Amino acid sequence: MDSVLTIVWFLVALGVLVTFHEFGHFYVARRCGVKVLRFSVGFGKPLYTWRDKTGTEFTLAGIPLGGYVKMLDEREGDVPDELLDQTFNRKSVWQRIAIVAAGPVANFILAILLFWVMLMPGTTDVAPVIGKVEPNSVAAEAGLVAGQELLAVDGEAINTWQDLNRQLMRRLGESGTMTFTAKYADSTLEYKSEAHLDEWLKGEDEPDPVKGLGISLWQPTFEALVDKVMEGSPAEDAGLQPGDLLIAVDGQPLEDWMALVKYIQARPGAEMQVEFERGGQLQTANLTARAVETEDGRQVGQIGVMPVRPVWPESMLRKQEYTLVGGFVKSVHKTWETSGFILLSLKKLIFGEISTKNLSGPITIAKVAGASAKAGMSYYVGFLALLSISLGVFNLLPIPVLDGGHLFYYLIEVVKGSPVSEKVQMAGYQVGLVLVMGLMVLALYNDVMRL
Repeated sequence: MDSVLTIVWFLVALGVLVTFHEFGHFYVARRCGVKVLRFSVGFGKPLYTWRDKTGTEFTLAGIPLGGYVKMLDEREGDVPDELLDQTFNRKSVWQRIAIVAAGPVANFILAILLFWVMLMPGTTDVAPVIGKVEPNSVAAEAGLVAGQELLAVDGEAINTWQDLNRQLMRRLGESGTMTFTAKYADSTLEYKSEAHLDEWLKGEDEPDPVKGLGISLWQPTFEALVDKVMEGSPAEDAGLQPGDLLIAVDGQPLEDWMALVKYIQARPGAEMQVEFERGGQLQTANLTARAVETEDGRQVGQIGVMPVRPVWPESMLRKQEYTLVGGFVKSVHKTWETSGFILLSLKKLIFGEISTKNLSGPITIAKVAGASAKAGMSYYVGFLALLSISLGVFNLLPIPVLDGGHLFYYLIEVVKGSPVSEKVQMAGYQVGLVLVMGLMVLALYNDVMRL
């Protein structure tokens, strides 16, 4: 069932993004007087078709991995004399630029609207307060200590843990100095420090910049306190109840809930003795951890209990409310910032500062779509916004066969005063097709290897 929902949410995301992208081309083409022959969401055999009063055919096709807008063009066949003024190729270069650019622009507009929807209810995130610093790490070299709140990294203000993660991502694979500004919770004094980077996390598969920095997030005590016992589970068979405080397993004291999880997951099918406190009385129970297979094929142990979630103190949360205008401005800024980060990541991939194994294809995107939808609609909306920006940026790259490649040719036409020759364009399209197909194969290979 989860796999089916993952596919459904992936197809919904793809349908929304492709429709917006192609609608951008369609809308501006119509405004420029170009006759649109077909607006297709998907490729291959049509599943549903209808025509509007202008004769444009709207199609939902069987292969939902893209879409296209087909316009009247003399390069694709004979055109009646009375329709020549409605052909794409006879429009001015600036009109052609507007039509081609409209697709990616539509993706950016969609991202702004989605971010706006996310921000209007307000946001809550965790303060970037350090819980632990690993010895001999970048953070340790900079003199950062537990209890400090990070205020800035490389001069960029940090307000939440998410801000910190985003700023650190910008330094992946780099060498040089990283600067920090921090303070203690009960003080207004700011401490500035720095550490040296040497090809930081270069070549890492799925790098974790916060962990690579050598710090962990402060979080409230997560006691091994049972909130729910699953029906038919080993824990229920052993007599565990909500409200039980788990103290030790096989004689090993439990510091927190995660210590319990790690111990049990590492012992699928093993018998163990659990010591717990109930109503001030110490008791023990014997049970056997059930072996469960994870999505990546590993066997882990489970006993079927859910914890009481810890409550974050208000001082450790950063809440932000937005007005209608303020939310829109923030959405535009967030879209711009994300676009820049994607371009920076592409540059790092090209120059080998981050591993090509971080490229993701349709399988990974589908899994993220399913996971974000399962986490909640706000997460799914955020995923759609990020994917829409990625699609917009990718399509603007100056690679023939992409929108950016067409724009590149048209800009040359603006400069030289005449179109790029058909021969040069066709050669460019062939190179661009090989490049794009190569990237797709590499991304798909990475997806399969992750499975």
